[in-house]
Amino acid sequence: MTFEFSTGLVWFRRDLRLQDNPALAQALQRCAAVHCVFIFDREILDPLPRRDRRVAFIQQSLVELDAQLRAASQQAQTGLIVMHAASRQAIPALAHELGVQAVFAAHDYEPVSLARDCGVTAALQAHCIGFFTCKDHVVFERQEVLTQTGKPYSVFTPYLRAWSARLEGPAVPTTPLPSRWHALAKRPERFAQPVPDLPTLGFESFQWDVPGIVPGTSGAQTMLSSFWERIDRYDETRNFPAVKGPSYLGVHLRFGTVSIRQLVALALQRRVQGSSGASIWFNELAWRDFYFQILANFPHVVGAAFKPEYDQIQWVSGALADRRFLAWCEGRTGYPLVDAAMAQLNQSGYMHNRLRMVAGSFLVKHLGIDWRWGERYFAEKLNDFDLASNNGGWQWVSSSGCDAQPYFRIFNPVSQSEKFDAQGIFIRRYLPQLKALDVRSIHAPWQAKPVDLAAANVALGRDYPHPIVDHAQARTETLERYAVVKKRP
Repeated sequence: MTFEFSTGLVWFRRDLRLQDNPALAQALQRCAAVHCVFIFDREILDPLPRRDRRVAFIQQSLVELDAQLRAASQQAQTGLIVMHAASRQAIPALAHELGVQAVFAAHDYEPVSLARDCGVTAALQAHCIGFFTCKDHVVFERQEVLTQTGKPYSVFTPYLRAWSARLEGPAVPTTPLPSRWHALAKRPERFAQPVPDLPTLGFESFQWDVPGIVPGTSGAQTMLSSFWERIDRYDETRNFPAVKGPSYLGVHLRFGTVSIRQLVALALQRRVQGSSGASIWFNELAWRDFYFQILANFPHVVGAAFKPEYDQIQWVSGALADRRFLAWCEGRTGYPLVDAAMAQLNQSGYMHNRLRMVAGSFLVKHLGIDWRWGERYFAEKLNDFDLASNNGGWQWVSSSGCDAQPYFRIFNPVSQSEKFDAQGIFIRRYLPQLKALDVRSIHAPWQAKPVDLAAANVALGRDYPHPIVDHAQARTETLERYAVVKKRP
């Protein structure tokens, strides 16, 4: 059998799985021998706090991936080369050292990553080594789904119709599992090391500690199986943070320990069978693709509003902004649902999707803080942080993005609490100081009768803060703030 290249290198990035992995499949098809590498990129890791759950998730997922590669090849000397270095220098140097003729990786869409890949491409070309990237972590990318006039979509509903139409008929395209596992090459002696632990990478040593979410492809499939038993009720349960409603697969999608195509194919199959829950989840997966194509086609959204006129808004600034933002970050706003949401994020790196909207809207439309501040905080804290979705979500709540909520729609945090955590179960879980309050008082403790507060041993200002702002006043100020973008007759 003749191969295009004698030796290739697969650069795993956010596709930490063997199944339905286009870059790996392409390398095994085109190369007689294949090495595999993952880089703990110092340019990404060095700025992070020294205790970061995402690094722990990656590390544990890589341990499993390394074992799977060796098991697939049936050779103990194969496996994953793992390096702790700057990718833009390490990949060209490694490719040259291994004597490969081609490097394979999945597409990335973030500006910083695109710049990195341009540098890697140039460095590889200097050694006459090809760099081949392919679509992986979306179903349709960039300009695969366009309007009838050939332009990218900026409104979700017509995008969803076009996106769905592309999936009708043939099955969702997936990449068959390669059969040439024997082509996996032995690692050179100096790279035949176990996946480094967290201290070796300069991080605090701890095990991934988010209950119910297990790293690696085995963890992803276990979670998917669990979700599949309740997906038909997803439309009824997804908005209630105290209920086990979501799939919780966000972090697995982020690092590619599950295939987006597998999920879409399963959702589509169940949707066709009449499951309303699967239909809603199918739409949520489409939102993910939608935001990726927004980032690819409108890169100005990184750091600026999709709608430029929204950059005219004068946000609260100075010491007042700093105090309000810190109170929001630490869950001290005096609005229990918002504070419980922030406690969930700070304690686990996860936040329920409904609460992301409530907490985000509160920061922007109650506290008057620039949405970019919240975007950066979520980027630091969320296990499943993804630039495209995070940016899209924050621009949605701030009304500055494509197809965002209207600027005059301002979530009432008390109403949201009463509707989506009616019994206060979620609030009590994350704000134990309020657990003795009754259901009438727990959503707005400042409105509770003094006798009820005393009975629950809650003193406002001591055990729980007074509201940082008044809802009605904040709403008025927000409408005034947004007046600069209001359409005038």
